[in-house]
Amino acid sequence: MDNQKTILAVALAVVVFLLFQAWQEQNAPKPAAGPAVSRSVTAPGATATSPAPVDVVPASAGGLPPATGAAVSFQTQVFTGRISLNGGDIQHLGLRHYPQAVDDSAPYPLLDGAPARLTIQQSGFVSSDGQTLTARFAAPAGQTTAGQPIVLSGKAGPLTVQKTWTFQPDSYVAEEHITITNSGSAPWNGSYFDQILRNDRTETHMFMSIFTGAVLMHQGNFSEVSFSDIHDHPALKSGPGWAGMMDHYFLTAILPSAHAQVQVYARPSGTNYVAGVSTPLPTLAPGQSTTITQQLFLGPKQQQTLAAMGRGLEQTVDYGWFAIIAEPMHVVLTWFHGLVGNWGLAIILLVIVVKSIFFYPSAISYRSMANMRKLQPKLEKLKQEVGDDRQKLGVAMMELYRSEKVNPMAGCLPIILQMPFFIALYWVLVESVSLRQAPFILWIHDLAIPDPYFILPLLMGVSMFFQQRLNPAPVDPMQKRIMSALPVVFAVFFSFFPAGLVLYWLTNNVVSIGQQYLITRHIMAAKD
Repeated sequence: MDNQKTILAVALAVVVFLLFQAWQEQNAPKPAAGPAVSRSVTAPGATATSPAPVDVVPASAGGLPPATGAAVSFQTQVFTGRISLNGGDIQHLGLRHYPQAVDDSAPYPLLDGAPARLTIQQSGFVSSDGQTLTARFAAPAGQTTAGQPIVLSGKAGPLTVQKTWTFQPDSYVAEEHITITNSGSAPWNGSYFDQILRNDRTETHMFMSIFTGAVLMHQGNFSEVSFSDIHDHPALKSGPGWAGMMDHYFLTAILPSAHAQVQVYARPSGTNYVAGVSTPLPTLAPGQSTTITQQLFLGPKQQQTLAAMGRGLEQTVDYGWFAIIAEPMHVVLTWFHGLVGNWGLAIILLVIVVKSIFFYPSAISYRSMANMRKLQPKLEKLKQEVGDDRQKLGVAMMELYRSEKVNPMAGCLPIILQMPFFIALYWVLVESVSLRQAPFILWIHDLAIPDPYFILPLLMGVSMFFQQRLNPAPVDPMQKRIMSALPVVFAVFFSFFPAGLVLYWLTNNVVSIGQQYLITRHIMAAKD
């Protein structure tokens, strides 16, 4: 087998693999789920006279309109936002360390009531007879200063509600503390729900489909639920867990206490969708109170930060099939960035590490190619002797390889071994919020998007051309024309890929050319 065919096959395999993953995520059929089953939940602490257990998340809880009206503003080192007095929920939240775009320094709106990018928090109460109650709060007395809790007091039907929001200065975790008192004359039984409502906008990234939808953790089992799945099969699960909404780089999640017996759910809400948590409340006699404390994570999907919370949130960062390689690559990449302060330089250093790991396998491959190149005159002579009989030519070539002790397959394994690293890095660049809007040099202001001027893809194509000049030329004229066109094809194809990935491939080619040139020159200069 000719090395050129192997290189072409492996390169095309990478492309086909990436395209297949995109198609599979977008179109592959998913196993049909049965109808959602509502499991009854007995409210903890309920008295003997409590009504029969009920589904604590009736459909009405999913159909609340976005809150409007007066709001309380707040700001921390990482947040700027507003809490609506209608429900006491966050109706707008901007992430101050994450601009909307390279040319727009406004904080990224993680929660926003605008129809085009609707994503908001909603909460309320559901009584045992299915009535949904939304608390109406009065504006807090006095001026709320940065770092102090925001205390809201109000009413929801027969309930008096005090909701306290606590924001740490530099944390993406908000704490929600709710005290409920039955101010009516009869016992009250029901639940408290907290959910994220989002429209069905989806995201794509070049040829890859980026998951956007609900994420549920139920008794230690993590699942992603797309909007189409939510529409066809609403999810409702009882037991400890959490729920939220996720997009490309950011996560909004409702986090009750780790062992709380709750219901996590995802369901349609008109033309939108909700994912949330419902907590059953004990039966409250007149004048009796109960308290709920839970957290909300509202921020970027930084794997180390999410993992440190110990709730499985880091599973929202999906590095695909080669996560076992991608995760350490991200760690090394982050460490290099800490040293040099530039993600582009960190990628170049990562290439050097990977090439060092594969130095000796690559050397074997380059020696094989150099030996094949040295045989070119003899191969050309064979072709002239045999003519157009391909079968006879193949037999003669294999006999020549045996007599010259050249193994054309020796160059295959190193290339195949490096393919998972390339795919893993692709996912690191696509999934890592750290590389969002990360600049490199001059015209490269965002390594996570394609090069706007196509300079890196062009340089990569040029590097492939020079690398081919070091390889043995194909004997077959058709194959030779195909290989000659490959640098152009890949330059065009990679113009749609993240600039960081093209930088990785370009650097890899340059380092490979240097190593291959030295080995080829040494072997070609050696006497037979």
